[in-house]
Amino acid sequence: MKGKATSFDIAYMAGVSQSTVSRALRDSPAVNQETKDRIFAIAKQLNYKVDKNASNLRKQRSGTLALLLFEDPTVDDSQINPFFLSMLGSITRACTKRGHDLLISFQQLSNDWHADYEDSKKADGIILLGYGDYVDYEEKLNQLLAQQTHFVCWGAQVEGHPEFTIRSNNRQGGRLAAEHLLQFGYQSFAFIGIASAHAPEFNERYQGYIEALAEKGIDPAAVAQVDAISTEQAGFEATLQLLNAGPQPRAIFAASDLIAIGIMRALQNKGLRIPEDVAVVGFDDIPVASFSSPGLTTIQQNTTLAGEMLVVNLLRLIAREGIAQTEIEPKIIVRRSCGAQ
Repeated sequence: MKGKATSFDIAYMAGVSQSTVSRALRDSPAVNQETKDRIFAIAKQLNYKVDKNASNLRKQRSGTLALLLFEDPTVDDSQINPFFLSMLGSITRACTKRGHDLLISFQQLSNDWHADYEDSKKADGIILLGYGDYVDYEEKLNQLLAQQTHFVCWGAQVEGHPEFTIRSNNRQGGRLAAEHLLQFGYQSFAFIGIASAHAPEFNERYQGYIEALAEKGIDPAAVAQVDAISTEQAGFEATLQLLNAGPQPRAIFAASDLIAIGIMRALQNKGLRIPEDVAVVGFDDIPVASFSSPGLTTIQQNTTLAGEMLVVNLLRLIAREGIAQTEIEPKIIVRRSCGAQ
């Protein structure tokens, strides 16, 4: 073939229309996977490259997605929850794979996300990670809805638009933690983490936990609960409060791994052995969970799939294509902190 390959050349070789080639190259769900694979293979064979600037100019788009992180209190200067760091890699790869750039910033640096990103043409849509107090955060989401912003978020459900959220099945994660602890014959339990509308993901984990315990005859009222935000220090302080308030629980489920690490530090400072005296289960499976002593049993969230789906769904919204609610099933990662050998 002489000259530069075009989408019409790919269409001819694939036996499809040029519009089908265009949809396939932007990963549209309107094209089946077999046809996409054939088109991508031919594009690679022809060394075909999408003229991104020309395409974006025609579509009045920037070809960039904005990722806005919530600034979390951390022990280092990053101000990024370590759970989101692994998701960040997945989001970056998914953007690159689909020919998009990624603009990363903190949510707190702007009061009007729509004006600062979509209206200014800096980005075609927004991915939101983290939210702090969700009751306050809902105002921001409602503002985005009113402005018809293209956005998706991780975690808590967007009121009236559950399809805008990629989330773990948090209730099932709580059940997995309870079911695992019950295998060891433990009879007294606690939960550390906020269990209210202010932290809906934590609350769902708590609800799944006490539901599974109740099914085995454990009265939910007997399960101690202490609020804690997702930091090691909050977990440490909540554990001291729990131990000072009443009988020592035999097993503690933490709403996040960061809280769990703080719990373990507090227990060890009190001379309690893990898991011989108190078993601990976390949630997230951040890297430090496998390096703690003992290793932390935890509920793993699939950050690779989550990052991919955030990008895919946002691009579909931008292209005015339908998206569906996405809930990812968690799994338990067993280490020594719960009693396993």
